Amino acid sequence: MSTLFTKIINKEIPSYTLAEDDNFYAFLDVNPNAKGHALCVPKVEEDKLFDLDESVYIELMRFSRKVAKALEKTIACKRVGMAVVGLEVPHVHVHLIPLQTMDDMRFQKKVEMDEAAFKALAKEIRDNFNG
Repeated sequence: MSTLFTKIINKEIPSYTLAEDDNFYAFLDVNPNAKGHALCVPKVEEDKLFDLDESVYIELMRFSRKVAKALEKTIACKRVGMAVVGLEVPHVHVHLIPLQTMDDMRFQKKVEMDEAAFKALAKEIRDNFNG
């Protein structure tokens, strides 16, 4: 059975796409900790980060770095934080969160955004992505 993220990658579920290549997909988290909270996922379904083939793991980090750089160009922040937790969806995913304070990394804290704000932000980040 496909994971939620595979359904997003396959366009069965809509998302706010930030970047995509043959092996990875990045999109805005719809329940963000902070404005610009993004998820980077490999297109291959794997539950645990360290179970990825080493080359896929390294490429996921490279892809995530490119997305983080686009976030930094788009959103005024002190830095982009990264977390890999993976308990919510059994598909490897890297959280990239623009940070002002450590509180922005707390997964209980959420920001509200409407669809128009998500679409505008996704476009702005895509425009700053140097794939």
